[in-house]
Amino acid sequence: MSFDLTVFATQFLGIFVEAAPFLLLGALASGLIEVFINKDDITRLVPNNPIAATVVGGMMGFIFPVCECGVVPVTRRLFNKGLPLSVGIAFLLAAPVMNPVVVAATYAAFGLGPIFYGRFIMTAIVSIGVGLVFAFQTRPQRIMRAQSILLPIGGGSAEAAPLPQSTNPERPAFLPGLKRALLFARTEFFDMGRFLVAGSLLAALMGTYQLDQAIEALASNPVNSVFVMQATGFVLSVCSTVDSFIALAFTGTFTTGSILAFLVYGPMVDIKSTMMFLGVFKRRTVAYLVILPMLFTALISIFLNLNVSF
Repeated sequence: MSFDLTVFATQFLGIFVEAAPFLLLGALASGLIEVFINKDDITRLVPNNPIAATVVGGMMGFIFPVCECGVVPVTRRLFNKGLPLSVGIAFLLAAPVMNPVVVAATYAAFGLGPIFYGRFIMTAIVSIGVGLVFAFQTRPQRIMRAQSILLPIGGGSAEAAPLPQSTNPERPAFLPGLKRALLFARTEFFDMGRFLVAGSLLAALMGTYQLDQAIEALASNPVNSVFVMQATGFVLSVCSTVDSFIALAFTGTFTTGSILAFLVYGPMVDIKSTMMFLGVFKRRTVAYLVILPMLFTALISIFLNLNVSF
């Protein structure tokens, strides 16, 4: 395999230019949340029951419609408003798929068929399932980076500190509040942007090497095809608003379960989002956020390939 600098540069610019506007929108949403939403709003939104709350987290993408690039800064800001960990993680994984834009794009590509319904049902199951793993974690400082929860980790009472309270209990007037939101958005964009650049570089590097022949040889296998398409979604790092049309090109070759694995796992976890996770969570937690959705998605997709005729 040879390295082509022109292909690498093209891939990097393509990934970064596609992702940066969505990160900017996510940073703007994050700033608006910081200024105009307080802890009482989050309390009203989220049920007290941890299971019901996690289910709500899986559906919050319809309230905050962001892709995998924008969801990270939004989730970080919601954590700082008191959003429970399990709810935030379910939202983090589900929102790139469970939002109106992706629903429309998936319908345009596949219509109302098994892939359309399967994508959203699987996303809900996987995101809520992974969120529930964190439902009873009461110490966010064990899984989140100190600067992400605005708490002094590592000393005395901070070890048992609860999720932080809202930094703005009273809403400001619209224009002064908007100015503050834009300042927050600027900081958030540049803070998370470095992880986006690193992730885009890695995705472009891996995408430069052509493995088409090896991949096609595994396309019809009900087990291997799933892992191949999960790896493809992870490496390509395509925005969830357009990945349906890329998946459509694989439908004549790959199994239906593997197409679903691409459409579910790819938006949840790819190279650039993994790098952005590192700006919020500790490394062990990021490993869980990569591996658990991969295993859940693979199990469901393989089961469908082996037991369901499409």
